Amino acid sequence: MARPRETDNREESPKVKISKDSIKEAMVIFRYLRPYKGQFIGGLIFIALSAANTMTFPYMLKQLIDSANNNLKGAHVALKGIASLTPGNIAVVMMGLLCLQMGISYMRVYLFTSVGEQTVADMRKDIYRHIIMMPMDFFAQRRVGELSSRITADVSQIQDTVTTVFAELIRGVLTLIFGIIMILFISLKMTLLMLCVVPVIVVIALVFSKFIRKISRQAQDQLADSGTVVQETLQGITNVKAFTNEWYEINRYNNSVSGVVKLAIKNGRYRGAFISTMLFAVFGSIVLVFWYGVGLMQQGKVSDGDLTAFVVYTAFVGGTLAGFADLYSSFQKTLGATQRVRELLKDTTEIVSNENVRLLDEYKLKGNVSIKNISFSYPSRKEIEVINDISLEANSGEQIAIVGPSGAGKSTLVSLLLRFYEPGNGLILYDGRNASDIPLSQLRRQMALVPQDILLFGGTIFENIAYGNPGAGIDEVKAAALKANAHDFITKFPEGYQTLVGERGTKLSGGQRQRIAIARAILKDPVILLLDEATSSLDSESESLVQEALHNLMQNRTSFVIAHRLSTIRNADKIIVMEDGKVKESGTHKELITIEEGLYRNLNKLQLFEA
Repeated sequence: MARPRETDNREESPKVKISKDSIKEAMVIFRYLRPYKGQFIGGLIFIALSAANTMTFPYMLKQLIDSANNNLKGAHVALKGIASLTPGNIAVVMMGLLCLQMGISYMRVYLFTSVGEQTVADMRKDIYRHIIMMPMDFFAQRRVGELSSRITADVSQIQDTVTTVFAELIRGVLTLIFGIIMILFISLKMTLLMLCVVPVIVVIALVFSKFIRKISRQAQDQLADSGTVVQETLQGITNVKAFTNEWYEINRYNNSVSGVVKLAIKNGRYRGAFISTMLFAVFGSIVLVFWYGVGLMQQGKVSDGDLTAFVVYTAFVGGTLAGFADLYSSFQKTLGATQRVRELLKDTTEIVSNENVRLLDEYKLKGNVSIKNISFSYPSRKEIEVINDISLEANSGEQIAIVGPSGAGKSTLVSLLLRFYEPGNGLILYDGRNASDIPLSQLRRQMALVPQDILLFGGTIFENIAYGNPGAGIDEVKAAALKANAHDFITKFPEGYQTLVGERGTKLSGGQRQRIAIARAILKDPVILLLDEATSSLDSESESLVQEALHNLMQNRTSFVIAHRLSTIRNADKIIVMEDGKVKESGTHKELITIEEGLYRNLNKLQLFEA
């Protein structure tokens, strides 16, 4: 009998009820199979050959036993050629069938693995490309782990189906058909007895398997919880140490692991009961069939070989029926996985041009920006207006500073300029042209963002700077680093520009990361520059270096600077003071500082007092 499949530690895809609609959703798989249909059909042919060859073996075993006993009375006319062979000749034929089965099995596994891997690779590429091209609102409403699961757990479940489950299902169906035909051919009476026993065994297997899978899922969930404890603790190790909560976290993890152990032991008890019950049922049924078959053999109605072949065929049929429970469960999970993947692929993406498409002359910007009466609410919080009827003008090359208390809508305004989101009302114009009339890729290629929290990729310093212009060479990267005041500290590292920055750039200080980001922006050579509190978290020495780098970066570019430290934007051409999503004041530093009870003046006083 087939035993339940071993579970792994990856996230399980939810099971979906098999229906016409769910199967229709799952047809997305065959779209990816289409380029490899030749290999797939070849795999199906080898599955059929494998099933036929396997089911021939018990019959040859019958002939071998009957030939040894010289009991060939039951041989049919059509099979007399085989029946008349000597035991040695029959053994040679059986060895030949085994050799043939080796070749067939190799081709079957190779073809389905090849098709499965290529299909899944194409699917992963499509899903990743689709995710990368989704608008920012999509990422705001989903966790990274959830999206990662689409590419890993869900696609792996689909891969299992293409490479294994589908092949096993077809093989099982063919084995079941051939097996039933053969046992009917050998003995109708023993077949009727078997059909009374096997369903009972199958029902027992189904009931136990369902219960064991439920406990296995609970154990997996508990194990995932213990993994979460480890992840959270290690990510927040500074807080753990600072609050001396090492033993609190140790106890939390111990309790979680203890829960895993209890569930695993419970699962082991039920698995033990299942295995022992199935052993009794299987071997008991074999004894019953043998007992009945021996009686028929004594009456001369079946031969020794008939009885042996019948038992083997019965084992094949019973094992196949029991295995269908696992196949059905896997198929349900695959439907769930394809449904989630299909839902993801249905979402509308941004239109992003191919990386090889150059900046077109018709979309080249001079840097004039007009914001006219825009209002905006985040899609997830439509009742809260984050930007309320804002208008402002920025001429080419001007530095526009945006200040205000936390939650005023400053960063949201930058996101709207980058078209991460579209305003609910109003217009954003670039050189007098509606932003929506400029292709996203063409617009964003002429803009650069330097945020407060710099995320560096886990490669080298060279790769992180070159991210601003992937085709740049080492000389261009060095020139950008010099302007960003980054070249000196980079060359002090033993590996220089090939220094690995670590995950998220953790091997570099905050000021160093900021200067790498500025060098990246300089290399991009943007027309419009967006700085989101780029120096607020730096010490005085780092801030001085970064400010000098930012000054180099802003030369001859339209710049929008969100600033927390007002001392850094006193020379801005225009300062926009925001509060509660509205523009409260606008002007130069000299103009705004003279406004009695003005918000800018009060903010300036507070910072002077804090200093």
